[in-house]
Parts: sequence; C-alpha cells; structure tokens
Amino acid sequence: MRLGLSLGYQTAWSTPADHLALAQEADRLGYSVVWAAEAYGSDSPSMLAWMAGQTQRIDVGSAVMQIPARTPAATAMTAATIDALSGGRFRLGLGVSGPQVSEGWHGVRFAKPLGRTREFVDIVKLAIARKEVAYDGEHYTLPLPDGPGKALRLSFHPPREHIPIYLAAVGPKNLELAGEIADGWLAVFYAPEFADEHLAAVSAGRAKAGKELAGFDVVPSVPVVVGDDVASCAELVRWYAALYVGGMGSRQQNFYNQLATRMGYGDAAREVQDLYLAKRQRDAAAAVPMEFIDRTSLLGPKERIAERMREYAASGVTTLSVSLFVADRDSGVQTLRTVAEALELSGVGE
Repeated sequence: MRLGLSLGYQTAWSTPADHLALAQEADRLGYSVVWAAEAYGSDSPSMLAWMAGQTQRIDVGSAVMQIPARTPAATAMTAATIDALSGGRFRLGLGVSGPQVSEGWHGVRFAKPLGRTREFVDIVKLAIARKEVAYDGEHYTLPLPDGPGKALRLSFHPPREHIPIYLAAVGPKNLELAGEIADGWLAVFYAPEFADEHLAAVSAGRAKAGKELAGFDVVPSVPVVVGDDVASCAELVRWYAALYVGGMGSRQQNFYNQLATRMGYGDAAREVQDLYLAKRQRDAAAAVPMEFIDRTSLLGPKERIAERMREYAASGVTTLSVSLFVADRDSGVQTLRTVAEALELSGVGE
C-alpha cells in the first residue's frame, strides 16, 4: 500500500503556500501522489500545475476535475498539458459533482450521470491518445453535425498516450462503471469493514472489460488526526462528517447520506440530515456516531494508526490518501511524518 495526500480545495483557513509546503513535505517523505479538489471555489488543475513545478517525484492528481465544468476536449487538453509540465506525473480524477453544483454553478443538467461519464471518458481517452476526436453519443456529438466543425486531434505530443483516469464514485452503479472504464477509484467514507460490497461492484465492472481487480488503484481519502485520546481526535472530524452526511446535496439526493445508510447507519444518517437541514449544525455533528467516524478515519497514536493501516491494506486499498485535520502548517508537516512512520511500522507499505 502506498501513501497519498488529499489537500482538498482552498478555504478561508488555508492558503496556497500551506498546501505547497505540505505537498513538498509529502514529496520528500516518498508519498506517491498529492490530490487537489474543486467545488465552486479554487480549481484543481491550477493548483496541481503550480505544485508540479515545485515538486520532484510525487504524482499530482485531480480529486476531482468536475465533469460538468469542462468539455471532454478541454479536460483532455488540461490533462495532457499538466502531464507534460510535470514529466508524466499527472493523474486525472473525474466526478460528476452533485445536482446543486452541476445545475446551480455550471448550468449543466445532472440527469443521466452514468451515461454522461462514460461518454466523457471515451472522448478524453481519444484525445489524449492523439486520435481523431469523432464521437456520436447521446450526450456528446463531435463534430457537430451540419456545421463547419471537423474531427481534430491533439496538436502536441504529451509524454504518455494514456494518463491514469480515476472516478470518484459512491453508488454501486458508479462503482461498477469505475471498474469498467477507469484505472482507479477515488473513495470517501471508506471503511475496511464494508469494503467487500464496494469492491464487488468494482470487480463486476472489471469483468465487463475483461480485466481483474489486480492493477486497479483503490484510493480512499481518509481523515487523519494524531493524538493520545481517540475520542478527542474524532471530535475534529465530526463537523466534516456532519456536513457531508447531513448537508451535502438535498434531502432527496445526498449520495453520502445514502452511503452511510448502506453501511448500516440509516437511523443516525436521517437524524444528522434532519438536524443539519434545520440549521442545527452543532447538534448534527454531535449525532454522528463515534463508530462511523472511527471506521472511516485514522485516529489516535501512531501505533493505533499503523494497526488500522493493516486493515485498510487487507481490505484492498492500494493508495491510502490522508486528509489532514490539523490547526496549522507545522502540525500538518508533523502529521505527514507520523503517518509515514506508521506505514513503516505497519509493514504493509511498498
């Protein structure tokens, strides 16, 4: 199992300089990849290109670049460019986002996300491989018919004809699609105890493509808090869990709430959502079960984190990407070092 670093996106309490310092420390420590995210603030490719120019070995990955935010061709151009700038260190993580962001921010209908994702990835692969981009799908038609457009190919040679593609997937059908058309899965709220169901869906997709699960990168983003008291560590993750389970999306369509329900936390998930949508965020955070937080996070002293890493590796995780819940840059650097030490202690690192 390898290590990754999930930086998220820029917030009111982070700076690009902080994120760069963490990426550079992860590079020095031998982490395999650093991921940047986007929602409706900072974008991921700008951050990744900037960090790629100031790191040496670590891969840079989008987790994610939003499918509704760009055309497939623009996405391929960006991916190929960052891959060239970084010397072949880019990983393209894609996701459909959610209905509120897709339709409210990007003005793109959210309907039929699986079909749109499949066609989007098809076109990205064509472009990066420098094949003529001609496509006749339900969602994308290139060139447009009855007009002056012509089938084009990428006009420069990127370092690779295939850039690793990852899908952010939560539901079973999207997990199967990831297994079928992608090189890896970007997971959230991943618990080793519930991994079999998720990976069965991925394996079904791999089988459709005539492939096995071996070689497919399973990449959960896992909150990490180092400290002596596990319960105190968990308190730092509560607000994050409540936001996603309770407030991300609408009451009718919250993929993370549905995930928590499939994991056996249905009653708690409903309560968290009811409280969050009633603007009782503090109560919603308090209602998140400690067991759910512990199972989906790395909490406690180094030795406990190492033991938990063994469970993640045994469940099928190939890249464990940590999300730092820390107060400042120095604490983040120290946490990265502790996580690297924990991996060595666990005996499951590559």
